[in-house]
Amino acid sequence: MSTRGEPTRFHVEPDDSAAPPTGADGPPRSPGSAHDDLFQVEPPSEAVTIFGDRVALAERYAAHLVGSGVERGLLGPREAPRIWERHILNCAVVAELLPDGARTVDIGSGAGLPGIPLALARPDLSMVLVEPLARRVDWLREVVEDLELPVTIERGRAEEPGVRARWEGADVVTARAVAPLARLAGWALPLLRPGGVMLALKGASADTEVDRDAVTVRRLGGGEPRIVRCGSGLVDPQSTVVVVERARGTGRRPGRPRRREERS
Repeated sequence: MSTRGEPTRFHVEPDDSAAPPTGADGPPRSPGSAHDDLFQVEPPSEAVTIFGDRVALAERYAAHLVGSGVERGLLGPREAPRIWERHILNCAVVAELLPDGARTVDIGSGAGLPGIPLALARPDLSMVLVEPLARRVDWLREVVEDLELPVTIERGRAEEPGVRARWEGADVVTARAVAPLARLAGWALPLLRPGGVMLALKGASADTEVDRDAVTVRRLGGGEPRIVRCGSGLVDPQSTVVVVERARGTGRRPGRPRRREERS
């Protein structure tokens, strides 16, 4: 983290899928050597508004993302210059949709997006990050430990029975760039309490996915999907979120077909 008045700087690993680049002194650089370009992760003013007195932790998270996150393949190197607006702030503004003290499960968490920005913006949340890949889980644990966040990390997939058994009854399930809406609903709705909500961060495909998958989502035990924009005056464009409530009063767990006698 930077000292007072001095922005944090970081090296970004190059994309070495092509021939190794030539170093300044002539010989090729080996894959994985530090890139010469430097970027700044000094937080924009909007970050101060969103994170308040925890903005220094958000800055440290940004440094993790563009440093070891890029080096270890959790984030593409081209994302580094836009780490705040495209990733951290884009996720953090969704905090306006979460109720106070919400028990939240972030599935397919990857580099901790949106779970870690939400936990930073809203320390009242109870946050669980669910991620199946070991190398990502290791990175998440390192980052969460460094930031001293009270966040639980679960290695597994949302659809696994053990994961469902441990984390069902959540108030909110979040996901970003994980799966198409219908498939995502099949994983997320069983983790929710009746009346809980799935918040799926989507891009330009949101309207198309809602039109295509709304019937399937309702069949899986969800309500009518609706699109909400978050972050007015803080991010441009605003974050697009598809909101699906788990239907109340259903006598069966969502995402599971009814037994034969229930269909008759």
